Amino acid sequence: MRKDYKTVKGYGEKEIVISKSRFIAYVNRAETEEEAINFINKIKKLHYNATHNCSCYLIGEHNQIQKANDDGEPGGTAGVPMLEVLKKQGLQDTVVVVTRYFGGIKLGAGGLVRAYSKATSEGLAAAQIVERRLHHVMKVTIDYTWLGKVENEIRNSQYTLADIQYSDHVEIFVHVLKDEEQAFTEWMTELTNGQAKIDCVDKIFVEKVVS
Repeated sequence: MRKDYKTVKGYGEKEIVISKSRFIAYVNRAETEEEAINFINKIKKLHYNATHNCSCYLIGEHNQIQKANDDGEPGGTAGVPMLEVLKKQGLQDTVVVVTRYFGGIKLGAGGLVRAYSKATSEGLAAAQIVERRLHHVMKVTIDYTWLGKVENEIRNSQYTLADIQYSDHVEIFVHVLKDEEQAFTEWMTELTNGQAKIDCVDKIFVEKVVS
């Protein structure tokens, strides 16, 4: 299972105008190449009459899948600069399409690189970048006599109380960073004088917006 990583929160779009040309950036999360291709095709269909629909995507824990397409712009002036923005931001599982409607003024190679890079950055800001950190879901099983104390201590700790279920015993579910599982277990054992049953029951990614 992959470790902590950054990606986009979800869909975002942003339009900018440079030298009378319209650049519209569309950004989304894509966890498979199929999802990325479908998103690109959707935008191309939406803007079938655009001058260009340039695209790029990075997918996989080690960016195993990465593609860039200039869609008719001079080679290396659109798709690759867009892809470089994703890499510099340290993103994974992200697809971007920048649609251009030509405004009659040529930008030159350098101008195109800057325009597509800027549009991509603006689109990422609109989509929001999140950090996904791997957490273990810890289940703490206790008698009802411990509920008030344990719940209060967890709520005032660095850990995240996710759920409480009531049956013959109380089951408290807590999100704990992967590297803090042992510290959490020792803390909970001490807190309950060894009366708690503590198990790791799942692993999930918890998202936090970083920009």
